Amino acid sequence: MLKKPVARRSIIQALGLMTAWSATPVRAALKSMDAKQTPAFIDKLIQRMTLEEKAGQLTIMAAAWGGSHATALNPPGDGKGFDDQLADAAAGRLTGVFNGGGAEMALRMQKAVMQKSRMKIPLLFAADVIHGFRTIFPIPLAEASSFDPDLAMRTARAAAFEASGAGIDWTFAPMVDIARDQRWGRVMEGAGEDVYLGDLFAAARTRGFQGESLNSDESCLACPKHFAAYGAVEAGLDYNHVDMSMRTLREVYLPPFKKAFEAGAMTTMASFNDINGVPSTENHWLLTELLRDEWGFTGMVVSDYTGDQELIAHGVAADGKDAARLAFLAGVDMSMQSDLYYKHLPDLVRGGAIPEEKVDMSVRRVLMIKAMLGLFDDPFLRIKPAREKSRAFLPANIALSREAARKSIVLLKNEGDLLPLSTSKKIAVIGPFADGKHDLIGGWVVYGTDQDAVDMPTALRAAGADFTVTKGSDVEKPLEGGIDAAVAAAQAADVVVLAIGESQNMSGEAQSRVDIVVPEPQQAVAEAVAKTGKPIVVLLKNGRGLALKGAVRDAAAILVTWQLGTQGSNAIADILFGAHGPSGRLPISLPYATGQEPYYYAHRSTGRPQPADQPREPYKAQYRTVPNAALYPFGHGLTYGNIAYSDLTMSSADLPWDGTIELGATITNSGKRAAEETAQLYIHDVVANVTRPVRLLTAFQKVQLAPGESKKVRFSITRQDLLYIGLDMKWGVEPGAFDVWIAPSAQAEGVKGSFTLQGG
Repeated sequence: MLKKPVARRSIIQALGLMTAWSATPVRAALKSMDAKQTPAFIDKLIQRMTLEEKAGQLTIMAAAWGGSHATALNPPGDGKGFDDQLADAAAGRLTGVFNGGGAEMALRMQKAVMQKSRMKIPLLFAADVIHGFRTIFPIPLAEASSFDPDLAMRTARAAAFEASGAGIDWTFAPMVDIARDQRWGRVMEGAGEDVYLGDLFAAARTRGFQGESLNSDESCLACPKHFAAYGAVEAGLDYNHVDMSMRTLREVYLPPFKKAFEAGAMTTMASFNDINGVPSTENHWLLTELLRDEWGFTGMVVSDYTGDQELIAHGVAADGKDAARLAFLAGVDMSMQSDLYYKHLPDLVRGGAIPEEKVDMSVRRVLMIKAMLGLFDDPFLRIKPAREKSRAFLPANIALSREAARKSIVLLKNEGDLLPLSTSKKIAVIGPFADGKHDLIGGWVVYGTDQDAVDMPTALRAAGADFTVTKGSDVEKPLEGGIDAAVAAAQAADVVVLAIGESQNMSGEAQSRVDIVVPEPQQAVAEAVAKTGKPIVVLLKNGRGLALKGAVRDAAAILVTWQLGTQGSNAIADILFGAHGPSGRLPISLPYATGQEPYYYAHRSTGRPQPADQPREPYKAQYRTVPNAALYPFGHGLTYGNIAYSDLTMSSADLPWDGTIELGATITNSGKRAAEETAQLYIHDVVANVTRPVRLLTAFQKVQLAPGESKKVRFSITRQDLLYIGLDMKWGVEPGAFDVWIAPSAQAEGVKGSFTLQGG
């Protein structure tokens, strides 16, 4: 099977076609609501509302009756119990709640509002559905390893199906931040370091959550976050400062948001960070001049959790009232968790600091969102307690979880074709993740649990393996006698499988790391086991790119198994024993050392580059101890085949200004096993009016190859694939020479050629 290549031009065209719901009258009204052409009933509601009720529609709070992990992730903070929150909702002081306790909670709250409130405006129920609801899929970074946007759309669709069955209307996902510093914990929530791949997954996940119709009881409203540049926080420290050029902001960090909006997303979340000294939550240029005036976004902006209140700590607001004023005037329609809008907007309007017309516009956006979700037609559309359990853990979703996990696993190394393993081998499974109902589903999960997931021994037994389990160490602490037990287990086995890496609470929000290595107690176990001379397979559990060293780096085989969700262990067994071949590719670069961070493949060339294939020279851009390159680069991933690239073909050496050239290469599998290869097209602008990345991913194509089979992959390039932000701060490109590679990774040579873009 030869899949159609995914190219920049094709995705731009595809994203121009809105999902089916985009043609509905409500969507059309929302598009034009800045001209106040909204349904008459919404304007009549606004005319009847008090200032306090308007402020209530712009206020969302964490549910007092929370989901299983919600209190730990987002504590309610205001000290109110459920009865107090029920009273607030009935009094019009809330537009909705998030991370609540399911359909039963939502039913009680919605009934209270529809029976007791003056305005009878339905509540909106939101949640962090980041990578699954009850059935958990791989963390988004892992899923990006599939290089399969359709897979991401399907898992988001399944997550929305389960979540909407529990009364949830709105999810605070997808996270579309480009992340190029692996020290940052929230790398795990996004699609990695590459803009093109990030664009594809942002659009796919948006379409998956929202489905064909937002007023369906199987769909959730998407909220691309965090707007903007949160993935570039200084030193990889969460909530930190961002300082960057406008060119980098527009070329790298903004495009995935635009693709998500083009795919139909009608909400976004302001980021915690500042950009060049201006916190996003009070950034009028970002939230109004760019988002609304330039891009034409007509949806709703919500603050992040207490983001408006944090303007005080940022040092730009004097107090809560000042913070509410700054955030609202910048373009934040809805305040999350701080309650500052409800407390201060009415007085700010009465005092003349905020025009009531602007408040009305934000309320109109919120009510239009509720109308799009079908809540005015049926406030209980998604609230059916009897339906909640019937949608969880369906066989199709369990199968999808296993498929997604399998496609997310990346084979970094396989010396001597150690993998796949034979079930007749005696295997010593060693490490803190070798056993137990812990660290199975991954971070940022509100409603799923490790208890619902398959653990490693269960999966290995199902695969027919002959194995023993030895812990060796805890994740971050040594165990007394642990190393001796691990060595003894290794000596009694034919092969060692090291289940090591990060626990799921070592990545995610507020989990920045200064040294992105395997924790030392586990490294010590690996070093001791390596001295036995037994072949070692590393199963690396991680929520970010790690810097591998010593016995871990030198193991004969390394599988990046991330944090894979409910069916992760079964998927690992599928790959480990060859029921399926590995097909994942790294969406981030694994550095040689932490000190290289931030490291990403699409870096710009310096005036003194050190070519990777030449001896080291003095006074070049290089470190004293490691290359200025990745240990394992973006796009890298092996198969159980033996893959080679050859025979670059080009339809012409010249690309007409308004024309196309076709490129191709032959991919051959000379191995004994079938393989799925991901051929990647990279381009470099040789001479431009600003420095350009050494390579940029422009398209990729998946190829199914039987043993001994060769296939031709083909790509097309137009001028639109070459655009960048020039000296005039506009998208464009100049005629000239371009290098091009069809290769298996961002550092691999593959096959290389060049062409010339002709003048227009």
